[in-house]
Amino acid sequence: MIESLNENYWTQRYENNQIGWDIGHVSTPIKNYIDQLSDKEIKILIPGAGNAYEAEYLWNQGFKNVWVIDLSKAPLDNLQSRIPDFPSSQLIHGNFFNHEAQYDLIIEQTFFCALNPTMRLDYVTKMHKVLLDEGKLVGLMFKVPLNTTHPPFGGKEGEYRSIFSPHFKIEIMEEAYNSIPPRSGNELFVKMIKA
Repeated sequence: MIESLNENYWTQRYENNQIGWDIGHVSTPIKNYIDQLSDKEIKILIPGAGNAYEAEYLWNQGFKNVWVIDLSKAPLDNLQSRIPDFPSSQLIHGNFFNHEAQYDLIIEQTFFCALNPTMRLDYVTKMHKVLLDEGKLVGLMFKVPLNTTHPPFGGKEGEYRSIFSPHFKIEIMEEAYNSIPPRSGNELFVKMIKA
């Protein structure tokens, strides 16, 4: 049986430093993608962002239209302490599935794999809804089965293609060549455009 993955669950993980997914910096594949972006005005969301090193990197590169959402307030406070001038109005303490704004780009980094697998179709539907026309969903997903009772929940490329393809044009879904060493061979880099 899968544990209740509510706000309290995640906050306790931060309080007890049980954050094995946290690599302490922006992941290389996402950093390299960000480095290719030229329009610094695009509106970007990082859902289930955790300590949001991707948001920190974006901010430091001059992207000021960056929004972060997390179920737990603890990682949002951590980001605010690292970047005091990050607007608190762009740090959303709440449930992504209740979020209503729209974005040009959504960055996926350990959010999908943290959700109960029964929510994957809901994730796809909600991502489609919060992206503007031609909006992109870009990031990393595990390409191997992992845990069945607690995060991270892994998966397989075939499953991802079947659930995303009705709503997205899958431009890239391939093994990340530049994953951090502990995740080498286990991650897919994805770039999908709202259909």
